Amino acid sequence: MSPTETEAAQSRYRFLDPETLLRLGKINVVARSVVEGFITGLHKSPHHGFSVEFSEHRPYTPGDELRHLDWIAYAKTNRYYIKQYEQETNLRAYILLDCSSSMNYSSGKGLTKLEYGCFLAATLTYLMTRQQDVVGLVAFDNKIRLHMPPAGSAAHVNELCRQLENLKSGEVTSLAKPFHDLAEMIKRRGLIIIISDLYDDENEVIKAIRHFRHKKHGVVLFHTFDAAELEFPFSRLTQFLDLETHEKFQVDPKSVREAYLSELRAFIDRYKKACSDSDTEYVLTDTSVPYGFLLRSYLARRQRMR
Repeated sequence: MSPTETEAAQSRYRFLDPETLLRLGKINVVARSVVEGFITGLHKSPHHGFSVEFSEHRPYTPGDELRHLDWIAYAKTNRYYIKQYEQETNLRAYILLDCSSSMNYSSGKGLTKLEYGCFLAATLTYLMTRQQDVVGLVAFDNKIRLHMPPAGSAAHVNELCRQLENLKSGEVTSLAKPFHDLAEMIKRRGLIIIISDLYDDENEVIKAIRHFRHKKHGVVLFHTFDAAELEFPFSRLTQFLDLETHEKFQVDPKSVREAYLSELRAFIDRYKKACSDSDTEYVLTDTSVPYGFLLRSYLARRQRMR
């Protein structure tokens, strides 16, 4: 058993549940896009070598090893070409966790969206460090509140889980600036995992997500909602509180339910389309669904798509 697995089995951290980790088994978090790293692992690297998987040809130059010559290409073209191969490498991942006030919502006795996000973050960190990848954590509201650079040791996983336990919901949501700042800050391409309800200016958020893609990062978006936000089950006259502005609204749910659900569907669809257009993975995340089940279903589907 590796140090990370040992820590998980003995974990006293709230957001790292050994039973869930055992149910997830040996499933891997595999990058769909090219990443950069320094440990041979599961992911394609943009650097070329002579191992793993054929990538492309380049002209022969004196000094190249003859065993890498493509004799079939020579027979067809009467020119010497060297076969190049893609190396495989470890993944460098950043988990971006929204800790704004709206993430502190829970409609019942279940988890708040922030707590659910913490479980996702801790579990994904464990899965990725187990496969020798390195993971960083960024918590943000209208600015970056916590920034842990990527690492892969058991001590790092422990500290990340400790930071998650101490994380409190912050102020108003403003995703665009933290995302743009991070896109410029993170130099080595890797995987960006966003956990957020995305309650912000959609156009600005979409531009910021595209900034990550422009920098050649893979991006996965866990669009996080409480079940009540998705279903609007209220029937009696209800007072709603905006957790970020603290405004109160007394509403007859029956009179607004249809309009609310229509606008919510449009809100979700706009993000789905933007993610599809930019080759970003979109995961609709309902906090009433056990996070282990959600992750297992998502990661199994992701592996099939590889």
